[in-house]
Amino acid sequence: MMSMQDVIAKIAKGPRAAKDLTWDESKQAMKSLIEGEATQAQVGAFLMAMRIKMESVTELASMTATARSYVAPVPIPRELGVVDLPSYAGKQDTFHALAAAAIVAASAGASVLMHGYDGIPGRAGNAGVLKALGLPVEMDQKTAAEAVTRHGFAYLDIALYHPPVYRFLEMRQELGARNIFHPIARLLNPARALSQVVGLSHPPHFEKTAEVLRMLASPRALVVSGVEGDPELSVAGLTRVLELRDERITPLSFASKDVGLPLGTPRDMAGFPSNQRDKEADLLRRILHNQMPGGACNWVLMNAALILYAAGKGATWASCLPLARRALEEGAAAKKLEELTQEPVAIGVTGRIH
Repeated sequence: MMSMQDVIAKIAKGPRAAKDLTWDESKQAMKSLIEGEATQAQVGAFLMAMRIKMESVTELASMTATARSYVAPVPIPRELGVVDLPSYAGKQDTFHALAAAAIVAASAGASVLMHGYDGIPGRAGNAGVLKALGLPVEMDQKTAAEAVTRHGFAYLDIALYHPPVYRFLEMRQELGARNIFHPIARLLNPARALSQVVGLSHPPHFEKTAEVLRMLASPRALVVSGVEGDPELSVAGLTRVLELRDERITPLSFASKDVGLPLGTPRDMAGFPSNQRDKEADLLRRILHNQMPGGACNWVLMNAALILYAAGKGATWASCLPLARRALEEGAAAKKLEELTQEPVAIGVTGRIH
């Protein structure tokens, strides 16, 4: 069995001599990190060496599989066909269309488990705006599973679901750079959903992420070169997507005109400073109540259609847009928002809290 010193030596030999770890070596390294066997110096050295070398498909798949094995899956019934929706990028320039899109998709019959992290300096995560809308964002996994089963949507905080992964995400502040746990968190798939929608903005990770999902035997996934790194299509341009289905990876591109929507502008997606969560929540509330026709609403609609497509509610992305539009126009989305704000607020509490 390789010691942590040997692992670091293998990956830290510089551009020409560094070698990738095997599946078993990657697994061993992850166990040492999660179980606290590696010293602080070794943790820092490993994370930075891996960052410089760039993780291979095998390393990322093995470390993700190992991280998954430490926490039980969120117990959502298989027949619900839940969509896994990771959100780890945070926003600086645009509003959280994903939050509203997930609620629209849930109101049109999809089941969605969003999970994320709100600790990236200067970037606001989805949890903040969901909380401002009145949704619970601190549920344990059993309560989150109940919420998805009853209402089709829940948000799961990675700090509550997988504390070790959260601890390594937090090291970004200390080390000054992202590390391998950022892509791992996106790929955790807490409910072991059969369909995943994964967003990222780092070009070297685009094809690699689809390959990792294939290696992890994901039956269906959409890897989105998304707005600010979230799994969001842009309303103001073309978005590259890789679709994994039955072990085949197909490159696609998505644009608003493909679903009969006009091309938007960056202004349609413009966000709010992080101290104005209430203003953003108000915008999302107006969109969900169908009081905001135009570019911002179109942006939410096209992303709701993407989630519905991932949920298998239509054979094509375009065929899912009418479902999303109907949910908005007939009041189902507004009703769903109201329903979700009645959920228990405290961790693990199943009765309503006043």
